Amino acid sequence: MKTPLLEVKELCKTYFMDGVSVRALRHVNLSFYLGEFTSIMGASGSGKSTLMHILGCLDRPTSGHYYIEGKDVSSFSKNQLALVRNKKIGFVFQGFNLLSRTSALENVELPMVYAGVPAEERHERAMQALESVGLKGREHHHPNQLSGGQQQRVAIARALVNRPSVILADEPTGNLDSYSSVEIMGIFQNLNDQGISIVLITHEPDIALYTTRIVRLSDGVILSDEPVKERLDAKEELKKHKRPNDNGEEEA
Repeated sequence: MKTPLLEVKELCKTYFMDGVSVRALRHVNLSFYLGEFTSIMGASGSGKSTLMHILGCLDRPTSGHYYIEGKDVSSFSKNQLALVRNKKIGFVFQGFNLLSRTSALENVELPMVYAGVPAEERHERAMQALESVGLKGREHHHPNQLSGGQQQRVAIARALVNRPSVILADEPTGNLDSYSSVEIMGIFQNLNDQGISIVLITHEPDIALYTTRIVRLSDGVILSDEPVKERLDAKEELKKHKRPNDNGEEEA
């Protein structure tokens, strides 16, 4: 039997605020396997962001276990979790989280600086990552010279450069227009076709349909965990959307 890429067992997370306990996750059991493209859905307060933080080694569970490639990281120290994050996990956020005064290339190189990758190799890998998301020729542009969709492509390239075991994407289309959202989901589908594992949080049902599996949370428990029966193909869906012009308006 295959070892899950990521696995949580009886995972619980309780926050204590002003003397009141809030149970964000309640005995969650989930496995994610190599090559899967999973979306996690739920309303505000469902526990999906808390689960993402634990999967991303940004937080630790109150109880239960979290395994990455079979290794229990539940009780790792903050420094140990930071090392795991840098080596095993690529992040894509709703707000892009790019450094405004540095170029696209320098933004993509940044995780490799922390990983101690030599400068020449950093440059080569960053250029390859930018090309893989369709930004060849834009490597010296700063974030304010790029559209929202292009900035999110830079963020995806940055998530790829350390060759992570999995990409975690938290509402990656939340700040994008509909055309750019489909473009970004097309990039994720292409990466997944290459064997890259992706876990994506979204509150948008149509975005979840680009993935292959949907996990629904409510009040910290799993409501459902099902394969996507009628998956959307981003290449086909783009034909139904109009590309916005430089003013953000749809072209006729």
